Amino acid sequence: MKAGWQVRRLGDICKTGSGGTPLKAKKEYYENGTIPWLLSGEVSQGEIRSATTFITQKGLKNSSAKMFPKDTVLVAMYGATAGQVGILRFEAATNQAVCGILPSKHFVPEFLFYLMLSKKDQLVAQAAGNAQPNISQIKIKNTNVPIPPLPEQQRIVGILDEAFDGIATAKANAEKNLQNARALFESHLQSVFTQHGEGWVEKTLKEVASDFGRGKSKHRPRGDAKLLGGKYPLIQTGDISNADHWIVNYSQTYNEVGLAQSKLWPKGTVCIAIVGANVAETAILDFDACFPDSVIGIVVNKQVADNEYVEYLLQSFKAVLKEKGKGTARDNINIGTFENQTFPIPKLATQKEIVSQLDALCAETQRFESIYRQKLAALDALKKSLLDQAFTGVL
Repeated sequence: MKAGWQVRRLGDICKTGSGGTPLKAKKEYYENGTIPWLLSGEVSQGEIRSATTFITQKGLKNSSAKMFPKDTVLVAMYGATAGQVGILRFEAATNQAVCGILPSKHFVPEFLFYLMLSKKDQLVAQAAGNAQPNISQIKIKNTNVPIPPLPEQQRIVGILDEAFDGIATAKANAEKNLQNARALFESHLQSVFTQHGEGWVEKTLKEVASDFGRGKSKHRPRGDAKLLGGKYPLIQTGDISNADHWIVNYSQTYNEVGLAQSKLWPKGTVCIAIVGANVAETAILDFDACFPDSVIGIVVNKQVADNEYVEYLLQSFKAVLKEKGKGTARDNINIGTFENQTFPIPKLATQKEIVSQLDALCAETQRFESIYRQKLAALDALKKSLLDQAFTGVL
């Protein structure tokens, strides 16, 4: 630690408190409320300048919620947002999942914000082992913190503000480039299947398939352990969604009992998820596998169609298929969706040319995406490095 810096327990030099939630059943605690009331998810904003939820004076009075003053540093304590840090730029209350560290004469508020940001991993690590991360107020108070002289704190804040602004701009650019790379591929994908050339005809999927139908899973319950643990891969809709053109991974298998009540589809089968959040997602089996009736399988007729062409084609129709699946509590499409739905099918040689072009563009897109993800990771590492340097006196 740098000479002249003290190290103290946070709870010895700062007052802390947690919020509370007015009883939800009491409408008078919320209706026409004017008091900003923050949830733990809002802490991740960094500088917190607004609220989306408000409570009434009666709600504040009849709960453990309390007002935190401007410049209070907030730390989310529970769940997925545990360890996130924000700084209040107005007076507000919070729920019980937030710890407030009140302004102190020992700290420039922004210095304390950056300091707690640097402690995030340490605090979350202390919460490890729980089903949901849980950082107690006691753990926050027991955190040892450096206390440089106030002018030194101001200097460090100035450096971090400038650096973090630059990093934020660089991240925004990298994220935009990441989106643009994928958008370019999607745009080309759409153009390929809308600009038909000579010899293109409209066909249904059944007309280009030697086998077309839903998967099978006759046994109930489907997750019965006596079906699982064998040598036959079992593909679910999530496996299709997580795949990139080809399904190369699986997390479950059927044994002989599982296979007997299902169906083994061959390598090269085009799969379409037809139920739930993954509806209309598509990919191709890279191995023989079973799947339930929440998936449609297409074994293409190799004399008429190329399976990779069909999968790319279905990717381009994803938005159309998703729209057809709306209107129920759980989005779904079925065999009937495809009875009269036709798709543009050129000659087989043309299909293979299109696949070759799309494969090349896809590889280039993935290369760019990898570069931008590496940049984002490097920028996050830079932020962490700067924080480490700042609070060990090196910066």
